[in-house]
Amino acid sequence: MHPDFAPIDFKAELNDEQYAAVTADPGPALVLAGAGSGKTRTLTYRVAYLLHTGIQPYEILLLTFTNKAAREMLERVEELTGIARHQLWGGTFHSIAQRILRIHGEKIGLKRHYTILDEGEAESLLKNAIQAVDPKFIKGKNNPKPKVVANMISYARNTCKGVYEEADEHFPFIDGMAQKIEDFHKTYQKMKLEQQVVDYDDLLELLLKLLKQEPEIAAQYQERFKHILVDEFQDTNRLQSEIVDCFGAHHQIMAVGDDAQCIYTWRGADFDNIMRFNERHEGAEVHKIETNYRSSPEILDFANAVLGNQPAGLGYAKELRAVKPSGEKPYFIPVMDARGQASFILQRIQGLVDEGRNLSDIAILYRAHYQAMDLQMELTRRNIDYQITSGVRFFEQAHVKDFTAQLRFASNPADVSAFARFACLLPKVGPKTAERLHKLTKQLAEKQQKNFCDLLGAPEILKKVPADAQEEWPSLAETIRELSIAISSDAPKAVVQLALDGWYGSYIREIYPNWMEREDDLQSLVSFASRYETMAELLAQLVLLASESNERSPEEMKDCLRLTTIHQAKGLEFPVVFVIGLADGLFPLKRTIDDGDIEEERRLFYVAATRAMEELYLSYPMLNQQGNNVMRLNPSRFVQEIDSSRYQTLRVAPSRSW
Repeated sequence: MHPDFAPIDFKAELNDEQYAAVTADPGPALVLAGAGSGKTRTLTYRVAYLLHTGIQPYEILLLTFTNKAAREMLERVEELTGIARHQLWGGTFHSIAQRILRIHGEKIGLKRHYTILDEGEAESLLKNAIQAVDPKFIKGKNNPKPKVVANMISYARNTCKGVYEEADEHFPFIDGMAQKIEDFHKTYQKMKLEQQVVDYDDLLELLLKLLKQEPEIAAQYQERFKHILVDEFQDTNRLQSEIVDCFGAHHQIMAVGDDAQCIYTWRGADFDNIMRFNERHEGAEVHKIETNYRSSPEILDFANAVLGNQPAGLGYAKELRAVKPSGEKPYFIPVMDARGQASFILQRIQGLVDEGRNLSDIAILYRAHYQAMDLQMELTRRNIDYQITSGVRFFEQAHVKDFTAQLRFASNPADVSAFARFACLLPKVGPKTAERLHKLTKQLAEKQQKNFCDLLGAPEILKKVPADAQEEWPSLAETIRELSIAISSDAPKAVVQLALDGWYGSYIREIYPNWMEREDDLQSLVSFASRYETMAELLAQLVLLASESNERSPEEMKDCLRLTTIHQAKGLEFPVVFVIGLADGLFPLKRTIDDGDIEEERRLFYVAATRAMEELYLSYPMLNQQGNNVMRLNPSRFVQEIDSSRYQTLRVAPSRSW
C-alpha cells in the first residue's frame, strides 16, 4: 500500500456485491450494476482500491460519458486517497481523445494547434462543402437539409458504417442521393484538414485511426494503462467500443453498466457491446450488483416485473432487491384525456405539497415532449414554477459561443468557422463577406510574411470591410491581435480577461438590453479558465461542454417541479414520479410498434419506473384527440403485461374541461 494513504476499510464501506467487484483480480470484468445500486460508488472505490494496491495513477484510464460524471468520481477519489485528480487519466471519450491527439496527432496529419468545431460550426462547414459539390442542392425541394445530412453522416461514423450505405438506407427513393452525400462527406473531410479543424466525431475516428495505424503508439498506451474502467458501458457505440478494445488489447478492462438501461440505440449505442463483452474478452468475470438503495420494495417489485417480460435471453437476468422500508404500491390512473391527466396531476401535486413535499421532490416524465403540452399550459396558468430539462444550456448561449469563437480564432487563425462566428456580428457582414475578408487577410499575410492576426486591422483589409462595419472593425482587429500575442505566453485566465476587456465587452453593451447578466456569464469564464494550464485544454473543454445538458443552480432547483423526457431523466432520482401518457401508441410510441423496436421502449419504461424512490404514479389517457378526431386508446402493453396485484388502480372523477 502507498505510504501516504489513509487506510480505507473497503469491507465496511461497501456491500458484498460491490466489494467483490471493487476487489476483483486484474483481467476482463463486466460489472452489471442495476438501477440505484451504487454504480458510481463501486467505480470510485475500484479506482481507490487500485491505487491502494500500488497501481500508479497514470496506469489507470477512466472513461465516462459526461464531464460531470468524471469530475464527481475523480473528486471523490481525491478525497479517499489524497491523490490529486489531475494525476489520473479520467474524462469523456472525446476529452481523452483530444488529449492524445494533441500529443500524437501529427502522425496522422493533424497539427498541434488544431481546434474543435462545435455542432453549429461543423454544420455550417458541411453546408459550404455541399455548395462546393452542388451549388443547387440546398435549394432543391426534395433534398435533405444540411442538418439532416450532418446527423446522418454522424450516425454512420459513430456506428462504423459507410456513409454511402447509410445514405442509401435513408434515401433509397432519391436517385443518386447516396453518391452525392458520399461526395459531400469527402469534401467536408478535406476542408477540415485544410483548416486544421475537427468535429466531435473526428476526435474518436482519428484516435482510432492513430491507434490502428501506429502500432508503437498503441503499444505505449496498452502497456501504460494497466486498468481501463468504462462507465455506462451499455451506452457505448461501435466506435467507442473499438477504442476501448484497442486500449485494452491485454483485456485489462472493467466495463460497468446495465443492459436494462440501454436506451440510446437511436443515437448509435450498440446493445451488443455489453451483451457480447464475454466473446471479445474471453473469461471475463461477471459481477452483478442488485441491491437497490433508491426505491421502496413495491416500486422494485413493479420494475422487476417490467424486465421479467423481456423475451428470454435478451438481457442478463437481474432481480433488484430493496433496502428501503415498505411503502405504497405504484398507482395506475386511467384519465379521460391529456387535459384530464393535467388536471389530475396538478390536483395530486397540490395534495403532495399540503403533505409537506417540496416541488423539487416531484418529477413528471414523458416519452416525447409534445405529450406534456397541456400540462405545461396548466402549470403556467396556475403560476407553478417548473423546469424543463432541455432548456438552453450555459455554454450554448449565443454570447458565450460568440466570445469563445474569438479565443479559438486567436489560437488558430486558419479556423474560418470561428472567424465567421464573430465577424458576422458586425452590420452587413455575412458568412460570404467574412470568408472573403479571411481570404484577403491570409493572402496579405503570406505576401508580407507576417502573422495573420497582425494584419487584420491593416488599411488594405479595412477598405474591403462593408461601410457599416468600418467603425467597429479596428477595435475588433486590435482585440484579436492582442489575444494572439497573449495566447502564446499568458495563462488562460489572463487571456479570457483580456478578451472580456476588449471589443466584445463593449459590443454586448450596445446589443443586449440585459448586457449586465451576460457580462456576469462571461466574467464567470475567467474563473473557469483558471482551472486550466493551457489554452488548448480550455478551448477543448469549452467546446465539449457546449454539448452537455443544462443544470440549474442548486438555489434555483430548491423548489421547482421537474418536467423531463425519460431519456433526460436517466441517472436521476426523485421521491415522487409521475409517468404520463401510458397508452399504446404514446408509450410505446406508435412508430416503435410499427418498426418492431419494442424492447428498447420496455427498457425505457423500466428506467422511468426506477427513477421513483417513494411514490410512483402511472397515468393513462383513455382518449386521444388529433385535430377533429377522437381516438380511443388502450393502456400501454407494458402495464397490461404486469399482474394487477403489483399496482393499485385509482379511479378519478372526470374533471370538466377548462
